[in-house]
Amino acid sequence: MKLFSPLYRRAMIWSRHPRAPWYLGGLSFAESSFFPVPPDVMLAPMCLATPRRAGYFALLTTLTSVAGGLLGYAIGYFAFDALQPWLQDSNYWPAYQTAVEWFGRWGFWAVFVAGFSPIPYKVFTIAAGALSMALLPFAAASFIGRGLRFFLVAGLMAWGGARMEAILHRYVDRLGWALVAIIAVAALWYGTR
Repeated sequence: MKLFSPLYRRAMIWSRHPRAPWYLGGLSFAESSFFPVPPDVMLAPMCLATPRRAGYFALLTTLTSVAGGLLGYAIGYFAFDALQPWLQDSNYWPAYQTAVEWFGRWGFWAVFVAGFSPIPYKVFTIAAGALSMALLPFAAASFIGRGLRFFLVAGLMAWGGARMEAILHRYVDRLGWALVAIIAVAALWYGTR
């Protein structure tokens, strides 16, 4: 069943849109504080579509993501009491508790790891504000972690270029269904713990 091929084609069309950098910046900002879709889903096709601008796209994504992280920090710092009931009822509560535990152990490194990895960075930005983490180390860890992640994604896509775009186009449905299967298995495994 070819579900992912049309989505991939649409993403490649959007990635070539003249306003795509604006959309990428907006998505990066929103994802760091409240939106669930990571900017990689837009960054990767944009770098595939225009490999010579990959560094610019990675820098744009990094800067707007860190700015969004600062908004998340402010939400945690100024509005956590109002946010806490919703957070406790959401799927993000276990991640928030993990973030609090990690801050107690690792501080700066917790933000760095969350910025680089697929861990929900927004939860760590809010937790950093709620726990009153020093702002300068928070911003530095965010900039380094997010920058490494987005420059890695952009670099790999630019390196692959048209060749990788053709390969992805050919195998996107298989890769998409494999990812769905991995997520389903992980959800089942997590649910049985």
